[in-house]
Amino acid sequence: MADIFSKRRRSEIMSNIKGKLTGLEQIGWEILKEAGFTFRKHPKGIFGKPDAANKSKKIAVFFDSEFWHGYKWKIRKGNIKSNQVFWVAKIERNIARDKAVNVRLRSEGWTVIRLWEHQLAARKKIKTIKALKGKWKQIL
Repeated sequence: MADIFSKRRRSEIMSNIKGKLTGLEQIGWEILKEAGFTFRKHPKGIFGKPDAANKSKKIAVFFDSEFWHGYKWKIRKGNIKSNQVFWVAKIERNIARDKAVNVRLRSEGWTVIRLWEHQLAARKKIKTIKALKGKWKQIL
């Protein structure tokens, strides 16, 4: 099935997606606050550029978009309708990079938390906050 947008329009849409100060991050930061987590937004000097981190506790948090970071990738990659070769390669590089970031941070003593977009949705928010509160108790 062909993409519903022209190549030019799809390119415009994709290029307008921001990497920082996204709605996903705003919701994620709100959830972290509600869970009692103290953090800095986009802290400098941490490998992998986490969306939030507590340097003293060595906790790095990433808010991962399901498309860009390949949630259920084996199932979803066949759904890409335009420029499939490019997008599959790009997202697979993102997945590999995320794994490498996790490995390096953990080897340096960091706790890495990755929250998927669906975990930040309103209907999952309370469950995610409870899970994070439990995680903080384990770490602290």
